Amino acid sequence: MRNRSGFGRPNFGPLIFFSLTFVMGGYFTFAAVQGSFGVFRRVQIEAESVALSAERDRLRAEVARMENLTTRLSDRFLDVDLLDERARDVLGTIRADEIVIR
Repeated sequence: MRNRSGFGRPNFGPLIFFSLTFVMGGYFTFAAVQGSFGVFRRVQIEAESVALSAERDRLRAEVARMENLTTRLSDRFLDVDLLDERARDVLGTIRADEIVIR
């Protein structure tokens, strides 16, 4: 009921609604930026993806190099110079006409 001056009890419904809407909007904004699926996490994942791609490419090059060396030392294709280099490296020997610089 209204009193004679025309003012009644204050209506808190709109205040509660807008306060709740503001709080929820703030929460969802924070989650969109900082959450586990947020903007910052996406940037971090993209940076990790670039680093892992570079590591993958480096490892692929290393595998290709090792495959080349393996092929060159196989029975089908024998690279005598490579065999000589590897044998002397493993055995720790040098030829009489070589000079070792360390």
